[in-house]
Amino acid sequence: MDKILIVEDDIGIISGLCRLLDSEGFYTCPTSGRAEALAALDKEKFDLVLLDISLSDGNGYSLCSTIKGQGDTPVIFLTASGDEGSIVAGFDIGADDYIQKPFKPRELISRIKNVLRRYNGNRNTLTVGNITIDADRGTVEKNGRELIMSALEYRILLYLFSNRGKILTRERLLEEIWDIAGDFVNDNTLTVYIKRIREKIGDDPTSPCVIKTVRGIGYRVD
Repeated sequence: MDKILIVEDDIGIISGLCRLLDSEGFYTCPTSGRAEALAALDKEKFDLVLLDISLSDGNGYSLCSTIKGQGDTPVIFLTASGDEGSIVAGFDIGADDYIQKPFKPRELISRIKNVLRRYNGNRNTLTVGNITIDADRGTVEKNGRELIMSALEYRILLYLFSNRGKILTRERLLEEIWDIAGDFVNDNTLTVYIKRIREKIGDDPTSPCVIKTVRGIGYRVD
C-alpha cells in the first residue's frame, strides 16, 4: 500500500482528499503545515507527498526543497496558484508534477499513479507482505520504518527474498553466506540468524508467514 503525505491547511480539502485516496487503496497521513509535515516525515517514510504552496507556517517551496534534500520522495504540488512563474518555480526545485485547484478527482489519481509508477520503476526493491528491501540503499523497512539489521542478517534476508518461491537448502544458504561475507558460519549459527531475522521483521517463529521452514530441507519465502 502506497503511503501519501498530504500537506494542506484547508480542512475541507484535506477531508475530500483523504476520502478519495483511501477509496483508491492509498494510506493517507493528513498534515496542516510545514512543522507537522516534517514531524510526520521524521517518523515514517512516505511514497509521495501532496503539497500545497500556501501554508499557515511557511510555504510549500521551502518544504519541497527540504524533502528533496533528504531523499528521493516524489512531490506533487496541489495549489490554486496556476500562473506560469509558480509552475516553473515548482519544477525548478524538484517537484514531480503540478496540479491546479480545483482539480478533477480522476485526473489527480491518474497523475499520482503515473508519478509512483515512474519512481517504482527506477527502484531496485523487493517486497514481501509489509517488508521491503531496497537493494540500492541496502535497507530493510517494515511498514515504511527502517529496521536495524546486521550485514549478515541483511544478506540472508536479501538472498531469501531474491529467490522468492524457491526452497533454499540450509547448505545452499551456508555456501552463499560464505561466498559473500567471507566469514565462517556453521549450521547452528544459521539457525540463530534466521531466528533473529524473524524477530526483527515480526515473523512469529512458531507460525512464520514470511520465512517458512521446509522441515528437513531449509527455508522458503512465498
